Amino acid sequence: MRSTLAFGCFLSACLAVAQEDSTIVDPAATVRTIDLSADSLNWRMRHKPQLATLYSAILPGAGQIYNRKYWKAPIVWGGLGLSVFFIQRNTREYERYRNGYVDLVDDDPTTVSEFEGSNAQSVRDVADTYHKWRDMSFLAVTAVYILNVVDATVDAHFVRFDVGEDLSMDLVPTPLVAGQVAPGLSLVFAFR
Repeated sequence: MRSTLAFGCFLSACLAVAQEDSTIVDPAATVRTIDLSADSLNWRMRHKPQLATLYSAILPGAGQIYNRKYWKAPIVWGGLGLSVFFIQRNTREYERYRNGYVDLVDDDPTTVSEFEGSNAQSVRDVADTYHKWRDMSFLAVTAVYILNVVDATVDAHFVRFDVGEDLSMDLVPTPLVAGQVAPGLSLVFAFR
């Protein structure tokens, strides 16, 4: 793909030079050059962490896709989807038990409760539990959203960070020095 792009740019430049002979050139015209070096064609050099943050803040998972970490986007979507599912489920159950509690404690004999014969306090305790879980689900959505933005931002900053195969670690014995009672070992990090 890159070689095809480079060849196309080279061919366009050659055709432009060939046509220059037959036309009158305006001295005030601006000359545009195309940089075909490896750095200009490398996506890592054009990558902007601010865009990853913005994309992830607008549409969760989009920053991960922009960073070319495609496998992270379904994790973000799954986390948000699961949190929203639990918000809906806990809200539905909370309202069910709350309404059942209200039906049990009202003094209207015509009211029929689904929890007829149950202890009103235990129905209220279950309603409070679902209420607490619903609130925690809202916190989970917020946490997944914030972690999505932070992950996209941090990952975007590490796009240009290169860990090559030439890093090594050697374990070297330390020579005996006068006055030292025992030999020792030291770790030497050799960066090449």
